[in-house]
Amino acid sequence: MSMNKTFGSMLIIAGTTIGAGMLALPLASAGLGFTTATLIMFGIWSLMTYTALLMLEVHQYADHQATLNSLARDLLGKKGQLLANFAVCFLMYSLCAAYIAGGGGQLNDKLNNWVGLEVSAQTSTVIFTLVIASIVAIGTHSVDMVNRVLFTLKVIALVVMLSLLAPNVEGGYLVNMPVEKGLIVSALPVIFTSFGFHGSIPSIVRYIGLDMKALKKVMVIGSSLPLIIYVFWQFTSQGVLSQQDLMASNSLGSFIGTLSELLHNPMVSQSVSVFADLALATSFLGVSLGLFDFVADSFKQNDKKHGRLQTAAMTFIPPLAFALFYPQGFIMALGFAAIALVILAIFLPVAMVSAQRKQLQQTSEIEENGYQVAGGKPALALATGAGVLIIAAQFLQMAGLIPAVG
Repeated sequence: MSMNKTFGSMLIIAGTTIGAGMLALPLASAGLGFTTATLIMFGIWSLMTYTALLMLEVHQYADHQATLNSLARDLLGKKGQLLANFAVCFLMYSLCAAYIAGGGGQLNDKLNNWVGLEVSAQTSTVIFTLVIASIVAIGTHSVDMVNRVLFTLKVIALVVMLSLLAPNVEGGYLVNMPVEKGLIVSALPVIFTSFGFHGSIPSIVRYIGLDMKALKKVMVIGSSLPLIIYVFWQFTSQGVLSQQDLMASNSLGSFIGTLSELLHNPMVSQSVSVFADLALATSFLGVSLGLFDFVADSFKQNDKKHGRLQTAAMTFIPPLAFALFYPQGFIMALGFAAIALVILAIFLPVAMVSAQRKQLQQTSEIEENGYQVAGGKPALALATGAGVLIIAAQFLQMAGLIPAVG
């Protein structure tokens, strides 16, 4: 197995996970305190890594070209396939529309204020979409290469951002405890969505092949990088501002403004802006790659130039249209992203693994050296319970029964 592909795949997983939503983590966990927020992040990382490994267990007995559409059809039947299709389409098209709207706006700002060109917001949005669509349509290798450059630049921006904040961390702020217990439940959906990368797993399997050792390394290390970065980000952001100041920042803009004003350094907002741009681009690449392969499999598109162009059109035109003409619809839909992600990243992997293990036991086809994730039925039940809790937290928050965050 090429270490080059393995390394690139790790960065695709990490790049997809570390999106612009990372910047909202301090706001979502403001009322929790650093220690509680870190423990929750570690728990959710463990859950998401576990279900990613479940996906690998399923993939090892399928064709390496399989996507969630075909896996769900073969293991869960027509109803399971429809549920998988709905979860993937709802989540990925929503994310892509949000990324197109955000990325187009950021590009428009750079073209008008940095380059000096007079370009309309709609034109910038179309240009941004065409660039990403071209990279994805060429293939996973091109996404890998571009993602490496963007991820490197993102890490540089992150290091600059953290180095500006770290000297101002006050230990007293880091020992704060949750201001109310309900906030622990309220923060679960927001933090959970910050660890989502499962839609890209079939594309990674297709890219690497069924090399289980390499794939396990990709999933564990690729998902660990965001956890490490999130902990450092929480450490600096929650260590610089008091819990009251964090909770008073009701938007990302006010949060960044408070940081810049406190530190008397405009480079803070500039480094955060650059990081947000790069985080959005790498997330969009990873999510749209997963959606592209899913669409190609669902509509049985060939891998030739004409087929890939058709797949690209089906992948990018719907979210582009919504981003141009009705951005509010998808922005509202993102409030339900955690529910779709629970179905995609928890319920489906658990259901497919359970069905596959049952089939293999009945036909005695379990390979002696076949990979099976540890934990057995108790671990599957625990993961399912965690998914139910996250969905319940989202609905309780929407009903106003627990405090809102994020």
